[in-house]
Amino acid sequence: MLLRAHAAQVEWVTVDDKAILLDIDTPDDYQAWADQAPGGEGEGQLVKALASSGPKKGDGLKTMGQQIDKLGIIQHIIIDMDGVLYRGSHPIPGTAAFIDFLRREEIGFLLATNNATRTPQQFVDKLAGMGVTVHPDEILTSSIATAGYLADIAPPGTRVFVVGQDGLHSALREAGFRLVDRDAEYVVVGMDFTICYDRLRDATLEIRAGATFVGTNPDKTFPSEMGIVPGAGSLLAFLEAATGVKPTVIGKPGRTMIEQALQRLGARAETTAMLGDRLETDILGGQRSGLLTILVLSGVTDRALLTGSEIQPDLVFEDVAHLQAVWQEAQRR
Repeated sequence: MLLRAHAAQVEWVTVDDKAILLDIDTPDDYQAWADQAPGGEGEGQLVKALASSGPKKGDGLKTMGQQIDKLGIIQHIIIDMDGVLYRGSHPIPGTAAFIDFLRREEIGFLLATNNATRTPQQFVDKLAGMGVTVHPDEILTSSIATAGYLADIAPPGTRVFVVGQDGLHSALREAGFRLVDRDAEYVVVGMDFTICYDRLRDATLEIRAGATFVGTNPDKTFPSEMGIVPGAGSLLAFLEAATGVKPTVIGKPGRTMIEQALQRLGARAETTAMLGDRLETDILGGQRSGLLTILVLSGVTDRALLTGSEIQPDLVFEDVAHLQAVWQEAQRR
């Protein structure tokens, strides 16, 4: 039974009395009502009632009624990874089952991450170590999106100075660019866990000499198993402060990456959802592209941050296991 299976995730909220179909104040009230609904039919009605009268902005979760019904027409979903499928090297409970659910229901998905440090194959290997099976062509990184963007505006052989790791180096080389340490036409910056002052100094000098400044993604932080730590956006901020030049940023919430994702999936915006843990990238990017937006609270966004933000998703869940349970319920209605 859905509510019993996710009792720890049930929210008690204050709503307009006119919107409440059932008055259940205590576990005893719920049990008395559930006993009158054999086969779980009543629980499905309660899920619908709670969704239709959910809290509004400021109550911790967004009103969900009609939006939950939209889950039933979603044919494709773009999924962030950090904070959604895992935190650092630890999978978030329910991740493998959620991917299996999407495959079973033939819902096309693409893992679209702003993390520019790894290649698609490296992400495949990381997920495999967590018991999750995906293919390289089911992963779009901000490195690949950035390489695609540059390929549209610069010819092969263009000189590029890179601040980043394997994922970014590999994507740019495969796109035909020449990676250099001086006299660059572009400076492309992504996350680099080995960054040193000398590399940032040289990037600063290249930008000041006229190289075009491009960033893979704006995430100032990202969730790790240790907590929230600096991300690529912190490096972009350093270089912007040192040069006075704002970068062109490709990853979410920029539309370039989401448009590439839709193209890969062969999807239409109106039947596609964006699932993420970060309001200013995943959710804002999905909204700009006309997608149904789904926030999970397993990453960088907590209830306090959600409450105070002007960026409000269509749906909010604790994690992918919670999302899967409600999605399955929506499909039965």
